[in-house]
Amino acid sequence: MSKIRIIDNLNPEDNAMLQALYSRSAESVDNHLEKVKKAGSGKFMTQYYVGYGHKSIADCGSTTVFLENVSLLTAKAVQDSPMYSGQETSTRYIDMANQRIIDPVDSEASKAILQKWMAFYTGKQERVAEIIRERHPIQEGEKPDVYEKAVKARTFDVLRGFLPAGITTQLSWHTNLRQAGDRLEWLSRHPSPEIRNRARSLVFDLSQKYPSSGFGKVVASGSGVGTDQEAEERERWKAAVAQNYMYPAQKRSPFFKTTVDNKELARYENMLATRPKGCELPHFLADLGQCSFNFLLDFGSHRDIQRHRNGVCRMPILSTLYGFEPWYLEQFDDALRAEAESLILEQTLATDEVCEDPVLCQYYLALGFRVPTQVTYALPAAVYVMELRSGKVVHPSLRRKVQEMIQAFSDAHPTVRLHVDTSPDDWTVRRGTQTITEK
Repeated sequence: MSKIRIIDNLNPEDNAMLQALYSRSAESVDNHLEKVKKAGSGKFMTQYYVGYGHKSIADCGSTTVFLENVSLLTAKAVQDSPMYSGQETSTRYIDMANQRIIDPVDSEASKAILQKWMAFYTGKQERVAEIIRERHPIQEGEKPDVYEKAVKARTFDVLRGFLPAGITTQLSWHTNLRQAGDRLEWLSRHPSPEIRNRARSLVFDLSQKYPSSGFGKVVASGSGVGTDQEAEERERWKAAVAQNYMYPAQKRSPFFKTTVDNKELARYENMLATRPKGCELPHFLADLGQCSFNFLLDFGSHRDIQRHRNGVCRMPILSTLYGFEPWYLEQFDDALRAEAESLILEQTLATDEVCEDPVLCQYYLALGFRVPTQVTYALPAAVYVMELRSGKVVHPSLRRKVQEMIQAFSDAHPTVRLHVDTSPDDWTVRRGTQTITEK
């Protein structure tokens, strides 16, 4: 007789052991559960996961980590993985004025840079809100409270461009034990001291919480397999890769490249033409090829598109090399725009004086500075991103780029039906309804 059991009250290591027992015994999970209760997971995990390298066992145990008061740069490093699951404080909905800012140089001059960014961010909120109301007055039938929430959200959309990347945030990370170890193996060797130190602290905490899952070896040598000489060789290679390749090369490429063959697409013509809005393309279409898009995007919106994990979106190093995103300045009146442009120039020069290390300089640069952005998706993921990110609730600087992505993709693959919003207007009071409230 078929049977379904739902068991979710075990600790991650016990849960992993319980599932792994299926590979060695055809008995019922009820019998396996008794074995786990009697034996515990420690010996089993040490022998089969750590000792023999059966990594799939650690896929079966999950945990949730909460990281608080880390910089936006650290948050993005943790999230720079297709396996990441979690949530982060949103600079689009939350006033960041009282958040601590990480200042790695820790000098009077570096402190002054951070204070000037925050003074503009906090001091211009009411003026920006007034400009928004003038440009987008409330319409008949719109609820005043929802309208004001939309104005507030748009104010944060504009002024988030002036937040320094060193400002702190909170994020959760829901992960299985294997993926945690694999990700921390690289983060613990990251070029950024903050990221590296936070990762090593987390490795220690996880090794205390889950002592049988091999976290103690993550920083030392990664796996512990082989001779000491082989371990040292692995460590040298990992350290070199982390230091030299963690940030991608600052280069520009063609806006759009595709390996999707239209002749292959023709086999699915009916599926592509009849797909209703809200239906995602099936994953098996990923074998038809990939689409890559390359463009400049402000770091704030780069963080938004990086949230799409089903592809590759590497985290570039934040610099002033590619200028400040014009959209933020377009939201000001003439006087405020002139003040903002003067501030950006002053802060750029001050950062050059305070900091020579490009990794540390990031902490003093605002999210409005542009970075080279390359995203690569298989066909279903590319369609999903274009459709989801074309809506008016998407940050306008990102939405502009997505509309360019849509045009390039549609020119290359006209038979693929897209359910997208290509209207030029980017204002909507729907932003005022996107909140979590207690009832």
